Amino acid sequence: MFKECGIMLDSHGRDINYLRISVTGMCNLRCSYCMPEGGIKKKAHKEILSLETIEQIAFSAVDLGFQKIRITGGEPLVRKGIIDVIHQIAQLKSRGLKDLGLTTNGTLLSGYADELKKMGLTRVNISLDSLDAEKYSQITRGGKLSSVLEGIQAAKEAKLWPLKINVVLIGGFNDDEIEEFVNLTREDDVEVRFIELMPIGEASGWDREHFLSGTEILKRVPQLMPLAVKGQGAVARLYKLPNSKGRVGIISPLSNHFCNYCNRIRITPDGKLKPCLHSDLELDIRNYGEDYERFLLDGVFAKPNRHSMQNEDYEPVLRNMNEIGG
Repeated sequence: MFKECGIMLDSHGRDINYLRISVTGMCNLRCSYCMPEGGIKKKAHKEILSLETIEQIAFSAVDLGFQKIRITGGEPLVRKGIIDVIHQIAQLKSRGLKDLGLTTNGTLLSGYADELKKMGLTRVNISLDSLDAEKYSQITRGGKLSSVLEGIQAAKEAKLWPLKINVVLIGGFNDDEIEEFVNLTREDDVEVRFIELMPIGEASGWDREHFLSGTEILKRVPQLMPLAVKGQGAVARLYKLPNSKGRVGIISPLSNHFCNYCNRIRITPDGKLKPCLHSDLELDIRNYGEDYERFLLDGVFAKPNRHSMQNEDYEPVLRNMNEIGG
């Protein structure tokens, strides 16, 4: 690993500058590919990272040269004190932080969007796997589509840009809505991102027909035009309908991996650092005391050259997505 002038290269020559911090495994939804039907047992306070520790990790990361931090969950807006955390981390923009994002299911966002913007949040990604109210309730086990749509509108009004809508592509469930999702970009300056379903946690035992390649989007909507990828570490291949205001992104970790330019590491709510989403390798913060820089540096050094999902001997990651942060 090589660090100089704010650049951290891992052992494979990639600049690691993006940290995802999952602040809670709890969520107000129960998406079937993400969380057990009965939910999860709430962890004791001592089992999860304190808000102060999350802030200290963020400070150390920016001092090391990380330029992008994303707050995730579970659903991060159910974590008490999250607004203050956003505000504290946003202060790091004066020290080199360029982007502070939040991934949310959007159901609570209408009540938080304005304040999040005022506290320094740059942007939001909103998870939305169906535009049909009944199907949305089915996949989330009781969620209300109207709440998400209100959250999307609130994010637009608060100017949390660029606004991205994450759609997990699931064969036999929402692949019949591909065109409808793409059409959201015609008159609206949003980026709709289709993400291949990954065999992690709850979804690891699903039937193969549910796992569709991202190329299915281009088959269904052949008029999509490719755009140049901008920025190091971009994982989405970008497309655009003729004369549309928004864009379409395709994220294909299975069929077209982006390991060669992966620039991120992840921290779980219980203080484990995952150098790779698709590996069970984790570093425990409890082995580092308060040496958060060494914790992060060791995580960068431990990043594998690529994930092994396509290998015959691949063992699915044991954690559910709500415990990792995606």
